[in-house]
Amino acid sequence: MSVTALYPYSYPARDVRENFPAPLLYIGWDDHNMFCSPVCLPLPPQTPFGALAATVLPGVYGAHPDFARIDWSAVQWFKSGQAWTPDPARSLADNGLTHKDAIRFRTPGLRGIEDSHS
Repeated sequence: MSVTALYPYSYPARDVRENFPAPLLYIGWDDHNMFCSPVCLPLPPQTPFGALAATVLPGVYGAHPDFARIDWSAVQWFKSGQAWTPDPARSLADNGLTHKDAIRFRTPGLRGIEDSHS
């Protein structure tokens, strides 16, 4: 959205990396409307990508009945809307993720509570 100012002004951006305990990463689970939007998590850049499925996402999405049924080897990942294959053994930074990046994951065969996503 563009902004038209009535007078010149300048201000420092407040959402820069230095203002957070760790880089922010937005993570969304496609086809699961129990969660209305991606979550935003401060995650250290050295976090192994594989730790998302093992330790981070269970605390975020674990209440959903489909979560325990996820076949992580079949999950499809997206970065900036494009199909993406992260290396689970490499860090978030080594997978190219930086402050305020957004990723999504799709779980084939799981489409919401009682297959409710259409």
